[in-house]
Amino acid sequence: MSTLLVFLPPRSRLRAQGRAVQSNEGLGHTAAGALNKDFDFLLTTDGLNISQQGSQSASHLPPADTVIAIPAESDVAWQRVTLPKAGRQMRSALAGMLEETLLDEPDSLHFAVEPEALGGDTAWVAITSRSWLQQQLATLEAAQVFVDRVCPLSWPEAPPRGHFYATGQENSPVALRWSHPEGVSNLPLDGGLSRQLFPPGLVQATEWTATAEVVSAAERWLGTAVPVQSPAQRALRVITSPWNLRQFELAQRTRGVRALRQFYRGLMRREWRAARYGLIGLVLVQVLGLNLLAWQEHRQLQNRRAQLDATLLASYPHIRAILDAPVQMQRETDALRANAGRSGSQDLEALLAAAATAWPADRAPVDSLSFEPGRLSMASAGWSEAQIQQFRSQLKSEGWALDASEGKLSLSPAKADKHR
Repeated sequence: MSTLLVFLPPRSRLRAQGRAVQSNEGLGHTAAGALNKDFDFLLTTDGLNISQQGSQSASHLPPADTVIAIPAESDVAWQRVTLPKAGRQMRSALAGMLEETLLDEPDSLHFAVEPEALGGDTAWVAITSRSWLQQQLATLEAAQVFVDRVCPLSWPEAPPRGHFYATGQENSPVALRWSHPEGVSNLPLDGGLSRQLFPPGLVQATEWTATAEVVSAAERWLGTAVPVQSPAQRALRVITSPWNLRQFELAQRTRGVRALRQFYRGLMRREWRAARYGLIGLVLVQVLGLNLLAWQEHRQLQNRRAQLDATLLASYPHIRAILDAPVQMQRETDALRANAGRSGSQDLEALLAAAATAWPADRAPVDSLSFEPGRLSMASAGWSEAQIQQFRSQLKSEGWALDASEGKLSLSPAKADKHR
């Protein structure tokens, strides 16, 4: 199952002199790329290895089963709060609760609550610009790139994780992104204050990584070996991240074909592998069960046909070829009856006798009639609906069927009529 990771261009920020700058620790993203709506991306087919990476406009991004958008870490802030028991009004309740601690107006911000957190729990809330995130998602969706999830590169978690990366700034060329149960911090390596935050016990409990160009500086600062991890390899972690910033007004709304596609994508994720195998096994069991049932019914049908054939041969030994045992048996029985001079239900005598028995007392004798084996037809001119119903009811009780159509009354044996 392929996964496309799309890195959202970081928001522009103003320095004191009023010049817009970009801030991002990613895959070499530039301000010009952001202005041209180019997106850095990674494509993986197994969640472990990178099959393709680069920078493309939204319309030229490679297709994938799942699309995850990753905002710049500088564009996501974190607040820890006790969630209000507000139900569907959670977003409005969070805005009111965090209003005094936010630098921007709450209506301009987007909130996302920690996964599986409920009202009354103490949980983390991710905060980012709503209009900016809406614009990025709209740009991708306009190019038919539908984002399934929006995941941050780092989030409050245990055990702690520290990642050293190059900032590209002369005054502080190396920085540390530290995520821990108490939050997410971005710390410069110059000066001694940042180092004092990490006592020996905390250093050993933290999982450290660094990009190749700053690994030497990271090891000198930390005093221990640091594994090398590229930004692309670090980004693969978001595939198994529990976070999804598409909540509240930015929650994905799918209908029809897109809903089926989202269901398929969700089912094909790694965590649903056991469920997929179980579903496949269940389908196979059902198919085998249906085939076994069909085989049993086929065997029963063959046995019944064999019994009919045996009965036919035992009753009429002169028959050599069996084509249709019931039809042949009926034909031979009719022939024997005719040879004996007895009338059957298909003969004119039986049909006339049945009609005479049930004939309404207020009806005159029939003017004309026609006969064919098994059916006697009479004109229905002058018959009322009540008379026809009375005639039909009387005949039905004697085992005969009456059909009234096209100005005729047709009388036939009920069993023969049922077979037609």
